[in-house]
Amino acid sequence: MHRLWASTYKEFLLLIRDLGGLAILFLMPLILLVVITLVQDSTFKTVKETKIPILMVDQDNGTVSKSIHESLSKSNSLEIIKKSSETEALELVQKGDYQLAIIIPKGLSSDMDKKVTANVNGIMARFGLEEDSVSTILKFEPKEIRLYFDPATQLSFKSSIKNGIDKMVSKIETKTIYEAFREQLSEDDSEIIFDTESFITFAEIAPGGNKNPIPNSTQHNVPAWTLFAIFFIILPLSINMVKEKNQGTFIRLRTQPVSYATVLGGKTLVFLLVCLIQFSLMLLIGIFLFPFLRLPQLDVSGKLPLLYLTAFFAGLAAIGLGLLVGTVAKSQEQSAPFGATLVVILAALGGVWVPVFVMPPTMQLLSNISPMNWGLNAFYDVFLRNVGVSEIIPEISLLFGFFILSTLIAIVYYEQKNAV
Repeated sequence: MHRLWASTYKEFLLLIRDLGGLAILFLMPLILLVVITLVQDSTFKTVKETKIPILMVDQDNGTVSKSIHESLSKSNSLEIIKKSSETEALELVQKGDYQLAIIIPKGLSSDMDKKVTANVNGIMARFGLEEDSVSTILKFEPKEIRLYFDPATQLSFKSSIKNGIDKMVSKIETKTIYEAFREQLSEDDSEIIFDTESFITFAEIAPGGNKNPIPNSTQHNVPAWTLFAIFFIILPLSINMVKEKNQGTFIRLRTQPVSYATVLGGKTLVFLLVCLIQFSLMLLIGIFLFPFLRLPQLDVSGKLPLLYLTAFFAGLAAIGLGLLVGTVAKSQEQSAPFGATLVVILAALGGVWVPVFVMPPTMQLLSNISPMNWGLNAFYDVFLRNVGVSEIIPEISLLFGFFILSTLIAIVYYEQKNAV
């Protein structure tokens, strides 16, 4: 323990004497977190809050067009803007000013009422309930609701709009049929024969009682860029190790009864403390500074133990990788570019910049090899799903296993390289 403490104290002195390195470790991640969150906040609000403006040209001015307008207006994602000219609406969509224009044809409501009434009368006549039987079936020209989409509109948006309008029209037509039967079978207009209210409804319930499973800008960026900062310690850690090799420090240590594992243990303790301080500063920014910047406040009530547990094992994984890079690299020109590039690649794969679920299937599969993805999933479980320790054990086990494996490889590599 004395040797481990001496090694730890040595690493601590090296760290605090490098003011520039301390600024990079603590200040730069905070600035990066604030800037990225400010930039991305509008994007997250667009996904969750902002309504998409669409055009609507009502040439019908009947019950059908009124029902469609009311249904679309109730949507949390669409804003209806009425236009009087179909040509004007088409031009605005072609220019890219709007993603969609809905054209309700003239006479849609009246023609549908006539068709439904004729069909109901025919059915009633077959059962002998209609005095004036109609032997001929009236033909009606089908009406067409035209949808003009911006060519750049995503296919998923087109499909959701078409399916939504199709369901609305079907519901309106069914209700009209019920009303026509009621008029034929009942002399009292207030008498209810058919219940037109929907019998089957849908309820969206998030497991665990969380009604908002989609992370906001704060819930995504605080853990994501915390992980980026934690893994960024690969650079100073590996560079310090290369300096010690080039300056002959390791050679002098080999003359003492100190194992390489003890040397790595001292570095692990110091940089693990750095990781936890980084995480604490990130949490403070999310809790206290973000509300002043009109960003969502980070809610950590009842979650701090699990959050620090996840940060602890994420720090171990980052340190293990840094120890391996520092052991293998022979110069700073090797460790610095390789370490920086590796962190960027792991961040890209892990979903720090782009969420994993929007990646192509191949990239989603590759994201599973990134330790940042394991840590980010664990943070999501705590922030969004309110899970317990047992639910994050798989992720933290992967992080701890990664630390053990990378550290063992570093020790074996060093011992074999310096074997006499």
